[in-house]
Amino acid sequence: QVQLVESGGGLVQPGGSLRLSCAASGIIFSMYDVGWYRQAPGKQRELVAVISSDGGTNYPDSVAGRFTISRDNTKKLVYLQMNSLKPEDTAVYYCYSQRARLSYWGQGTQVTVSS
Repeated sequence: QVQLVESGGGLVQPGGSLRLSCAASGIIFSMYDVGWYRQAPGKQRELVAVISSDGGTNYPDSVAGRFTISRDNTKKLVYLQMNSLKPEDTAVYYCYSQRARLSYWGQGTQVTVSS
């Protein structure tokens, strides 16, 4: 059974930092592209960051330079370091993994940026 379990969300003030973690099980983690999406209330889910199986990364302009994705294939973990957080970063953050036509999602973790 494949599971992706996120952790590390919470409430943070604008300008602050958070690190999200996602623990994977049930897949050959190193063979999957993994990443993060987010969904704010009333908005579509959007890509936040992705790291491919060979370590390449990609970010949208909205988070580039502030967010950093990394992975630990030995521990089957993917991280999202979020710095200089803004109120508009408030959303539920979802971890996902993908290989060819196979994709898996976590349940999400809430990130709230507010003073």
